[in-house]
This record gives sequence, structure tokens and C-alpha cells, in this order.
Amino acid sequence: MSTPDESTNGAATSLAERAYEEIRRMIIRLELAPGDVVREADLQRQLGIGRTPIREALQRLARDLFVTVIPRRGMFVSTIDVDELSMLYETRAIMEPYAARLATVRGTQRDWDEMAAVLAETEQPGVTPDVLIELDRRCHEIIWRAAGNRFLTNTLDTLYAQSDRLWHIYLADVADMGHAVDEHAAIHDALQAGDADTVAALVEAHVISFDAQVRAAVTSRLSAPLTTRVS
Repeated sequence: MSTPDESTNGAATSLAERAYEEIRRMIIRLELAPGDVVREADLQRQLGIGRTPIREALQRLARDLFVTVIPRRGMFVSTIDVDELSMLYETRAIMEPYAARLATVRGTQRDWDEMAAVLAETEQPGVTPDVLIELDRRCHEIIWRAAGNRFLTNTLDTLYAQSDRLWHIYLADVADMGHAVDEHAAIHDALQAGDADTVAALVEAHVISFDAQVRAAVTSRLSAPLTTRVS
């Protein structure tokens, strides 16, 4: 039986975790956009969570590079430097296939049945791009969990969240997520077959494909003002 102190600490940890997830979701979904000021009092009011858990969550988000603290100015939602895109995706392109190899060896039929159920959701009529990107994330999470390495999972979770934010900034209104669904279906088949080499190659291609879409969208947005001429 837990002591009062243990129960209190557990509750505080749970609140801090919930605050972290909620604030990160707000950043990813652009409810808090890059460059926005982050105000603890506003977050306390919005989330109904006290000052200490909010502060702990913000400290963790700063470590994960979602928020930036500027001395004497305050805390801001971090911008995403275009020059850092290559580092983000080259890291994912190495770590995601490695996790997939581990998952091929360590995963169970229960994992692959769960992934099949997620893929079935993508075939429902009227599925929106926002839902599809969430289902994409769930497929990745199943693979990470099956890999059985929490250090790897924690890192990939943070990297994917940054990629998710890029998707919402540059691609949410224009991206066709159908290709991603098809890629996950092929990955699922290879996982079930226990073919680690094919799984790793497919996952790497999936990450590189996403990278290419984001780069194309960024390039298009950056070049657009240059194509506008005043007559």
C-alpha cells in the first residue's frame, strides 16, 4: 500500500505528464504556433492544472525543443529552422528502421493484429487528413512498442512529434495521405512475415518520402513571394 507521500508524488507526476501531453498537442496542432508567447497562467486556466505541474511540463518541453526560454523576455513556442530539417529526417531515417528491425524480432501477432485494426480505420469513408496522420502515428507507436527499447521509443516519439508539427504547418491542407497508408500496409505485411530487411527498407523509404513532401512544401512556400510581381 502506498504512503500519503507516494500517492501525492504519483498524482503530481500524473498531472505533469497530462500537462506535457496537452501542451505538446497544442503546439503540434498549431493552437500554440511557432513564436507564440507561452504564459503559465493561461495554460493553468485552459487545462485546469496547477502551477507546479505546468512548470514541470514546460521544463520538459524546453528540453525536447518545443519551447524556448529567452532570459528577461519569457518563454516562446520554438520555431522550426528550415536548415535543421535535414538533421531531423536523417536521424529518423536511421533510428526508425533500426526500431523496425527490433520490432520484427520482438513483436508478437497481437502487435500486428493491432496494427491491422488501425489500418482498417484508414479505410473508413470520410476519414480526414488529420485523422490519417493520427493513424500514421499509431502505426509507428505500435512498432516502437514492439521494439521493446524505451530509450529508443522516447527519442522517436519526440522526433515524430516535430515531424507531425511540420506536417500541420506545411502539408495539412494539401497532402494526400493515401500513399502513407499504402506504405504502412506493406510494412505490416513484412512485419508479419518476419522479414527484417524488407521492413527496415520500407520504413526508411516511408520516412524519406515524408521528408521529400515537407521539403517540397517548404521550398514552394519560400519561393512563392519571389514569383509575385507587381505590375
